[in-house]
Amino acid sequence: MALTLLGRHNPLASSAEQLKVLTETAGCPPFERRLNQADLFPLHATGITVFQINVGKLCNQTCRHCHVDAGPDRTETMSKETAELCLAALARTDVLTVDITGGAPELNPNFRWLVEQARALGRHVMDRCNLSVLLLPSQADLAEFLAAHRVEVIASLPAYRASQTDAQRGEGIFEKSIEALKLLNRLGYGRPDSGLVLNLVYNPVGAFLPPKQEAIEAQFRKELRSRHGVEFNRLYTITNMPISRFLEFLIESGNYEAYMDRLATAFNPAAAAGVMCRSMISVGWDGTLYDCDFNQMLNLPVDKGMPRHIRDFDPTRLSARRIVTRNHCYACTAGAGSSCGGAVTTA
Repeated sequence: MALTLLGRHNPLASSAEQLKVLTETAGCPPFERRLNQADLFPLHATGITVFQINVGKLCNQTCRHCHVDAGPDRTETMSKETAELCLAALARTDVLTVDITGGAPELNPNFRWLVEQARALGRHVMDRCNLSVLLLPSQADLAEFLAAHRVEVIASLPAYRASQTDAQRGEGIFEKSIEALKLLNRLGYGRPDSGLVLNLVYNPVGAFLPPKQEAIEAQFRKELRSRHGVEFNRLYTITNMPISRFLEFLIESGNYEAYMDRLATAFNPAAAAGVMCRSMISVGWDGTLYDCDFNQMLNLPVDKGMPRHIRDFDPTRLSARRIVTRNHCYACTAGAGSSCGGAVTTA
C-alpha cells in the first residue's frame, strides 16, 4: 500500500488544496499582514548565497512529517539535461554553496555526477541525507564517495531515542540511522580537524515548536555520545512545516488550528528578517525556480516577472526578487526561527 498522499489519492496531494486550507485558517491573520506590521512587507531577496537543487521526490522512506510527500512510489526525478542546466547556471555565479536535496537525493542517477561537477567548480556541496540510504545495497560505497569529495552531510534525526524516531520515520529507522552515523564517524565525519562536516537536523515529533537550539544540541550530543559513541559537528532545529503529510497529521489529530495559532502567536520580526529564502534560490526537479523548498512543494514559483526556469537563470534579477509568501511561512518565523544548516534563518 502506498503511504504517500499522492499514492493514496488524498486530496492534500494537491498543492491547491493545501493552500486553500492554509488560507482559510480561522483566527490566523494573513502572513503578509504580519510582515507589514513589522515593516518587512514586501519581503525581498538580499542576494543568493545558497544554490539549492531538489533532484526529485523518490525516497526509500515515507516519513509522517515529510513536506515533500516523498516515498518509494514517487517517480519525479531531475533529468541529466536539467542537472546540466543547473551547473551551467551555477558556473555563471559566485555562489559558494550548493545544497542538494530530495526525496533521498542520492537515489537520483545523476547525483554523483552533480556532486563531482559542483566540486570541480570549487563549490561547497551539502547533501541532505536521511542516513538509511547509506545502508542500501545499491549505495554501498556512497559514504566513501561523500567523504572523498568532502561533501557536508546534513542528516535528519528527529530524536535520540528509537521510539520517537521510528514513530515519525518508520519502524527500524533509528537503528539504521545510528549504524549510518557510525559509518560516517569511521570515515572521519564529525571528528575534530577532519574537515568532514556532519550536521544533524532536529524537528519535533509532535505539533509543537522546537526547543532552543543550543539546549537540544547539547542534549543530543550527550545522549548520542554516551549511548552510541556517535559524534557530530552541529545540530540545527527546524519547525515542522504545516504542509503535505504533516498538514494531514495536524488535521487528523485535531491539532491544526491550535498549531497555526501557536505559529502565528510566536511570530518574530527578527526571524522574519532573516528567513533563508532571502539568500537562496531553489531549483525544482523539473528546473522550475522557487524561493525555497517549501514554496516548491506548494507549487509557488518565484514572483511573476522573474525568470521561472533554470534555462532562463538571471542571477542579477533573482538576487533582488520579491519573495512569495503565504501562511505556511509562519513556521520559519516562529520563536527563534528555523535553521536548516547552510540555509539558516536566525539560529
